[in-house]
Amino acid sequence: MTTVLVVDDESGVRDLLSDALRIAGYETEVAADGAEALSLWRGRTIDLCIVDINMPTMDGFEFLEAVRRQDPDAPVLLLSARDAPRDIAKGLRIGADDYVRKPFSLEELLLRVAAILRRTNSGAEGDLQYMCGALVMNLDRHEVHWDSEPIELSATEFRLLEVLMARKNRLLTREQLLREVWGIDFDSETSVLDTYISYLRRKIHREGFSPISTVRGVGFKLVDA
Repeated sequence: MTTVLVVDDESGVRDLLSDALRIAGYETEVAADGAEALSLWRGRTIDLCIVDINMPTMDGFEFLEAVRRQDPDAPVLLLSARDAPRDIAKGLRIGADDYVRKPFSLEELLLRVAAILRRTNSGAEGDLQYMCGALVMNLDRHEVHWDSEPIELSATEFRLLEVLMARKNRLLTREQLLREVWGIDFDSETSVLDTYISYLRRKIHREGFSPISTVRGVGFKLVDA
């Protein structure tokens, strides 16, 4: 069974999330700070960590950085009352798969949990490749290359690029991308899509090759360029 580690210094939040996750069919472990969580994570099989940022002893950013040093692909969702863009950007930059602000709806959080687990467990579904110019995505090997140069992508970046490449030259609306990549199928003002589009552009765009285009006010599409 899938195990989710809930890390928050507020016992009420830990209990709320643990109960909701168990009802949704997950096993849970809990910790009151990053140091305790890191010990649990190292000693047990954890499929996803939900981690508050503001905690004593070791905060969520420090926990995430420690996890990333040992496992670049371990799924981590950050949870915080902070809503400053720089905090969101920092969390995503150091490797968070997603970010949920407090207060949150349990429905939204469970959808995001399911979406992260779906992305990270999608593994291989046959020897399938997508190509766009010299950019090659191998789904079987979970690899992306520009010519022979490997491009390192997080699980979320990989899934977003996969959706774009699978529908090359077709416009995808913001709503479609949020639903297919993050599992968000309701009205949301999240900026996570724009953040990850920016990350992808930095990694795959080259001089003379800028395949991800913006259709202002509608969405994005990937084209041979």
